[in-house]
Amino acid sequence: MRIIPAIDIIEGKCVRLTKGDYDTKKVYNENPLEVAKMFEASGIEYLHLVDLDGAKAKHIVNYKVLEQIASKTKLKIDFGGGLKADEDLHIAFNSGARQITGGSIAVKDPKTFESWISKYGSEKIILGADSNDGKIAISGWQEDSTEDVIPFIKSYQKKGIKYAICTDISKDGMLEGPSFNLYKEIISNCSNSSGQSIKLIASGGISHIDELPKLIELGCEGVIIGKAIYENRISLYQLEKFV
Repeated sequence: MRIIPAIDIIEGKCVRLTKGDYDTKKVYNENPLEVAKMFEASGIEYLHLVDLDGAKAKHIVNYKVLEQIASKTKLKIDFGGGLKADEDLHIAFNSGARQITGGSIAVKDPKTFESWISKYGSEKIILGADSNDGKIAISGWQEDSTEDVIPFIKSYQKKGIKYAICTDISKDGMLEGPSFNLYKEIISNCSNSSGQSIKLIASGGISHIDELPKLIELGCEGVIIGKAIYENRISLYQLEKFV
C-alpha cells in the first residue's frame, strides 16, 4: 500500500481544514516545499497536493507551489483542486503533476472528464469520489450530489478509470479513524469487466499507525495521511519504518 502524505494549499501556505470547512483553516507551515522535503527525507515517494484556493475559484491557482515541489523533490505528485478545463490540466501536468484528481467535474461535466481519461490515460487521471452519507460531495465539499458512491465509481470503471480517492467527509480531520466499512464495500463491489477491483486510495480520519495494516487487509492501494502527521499522531519515523 502506498503511503501518500497530503499538503493542502491556501494562499501558498500548508494548511489543514476539518470536514472541508474553510473556517476551520489551520496553517501548519508557510513553506510547503519545506514540508515536502521532510517527507522525501523520510523515504516517502508520493504526495497528494490539493489547491484549496483552486477548489473555491473553480480553476487552478497554486500551480507555482506544484512547480516548486516537483522541480525540487523527486516526489510523485497527484494534484487536485479546481481542475475544470483542459487548460487547467495542461498547466498541472506542465507544472510537474504525475497524476491529477477530478471530483466535481466527473459529476458536473462528465464529457470533459471522460475526454481527459481518453487523452491522458487511466494511469494519470484519478477519480475523486468523496462521500457524505453515501452520496458524492462536490464543489470543495460545499454541496452534495444525487450520485451514490458505489454506482458512481462503477460507472467510471466502465469508462476506464483505475484509481479512485475516497474521503469520508464525516471523518476528515477528525482523527477518529478511517471508514473501514465504506472501503470494504467499495472494494468488494467495484470491479471492472476483467474482474480487477478499483485501486482505492483511502483518505480521511487516519489517526494511528495501527490503522494502516487494516487498510492493507481490506485491499486499499494507497492511503492519504494529513492531519495525523501535522498533529504528531503519526511520526515521519513511524512512516519511514512502515514504508
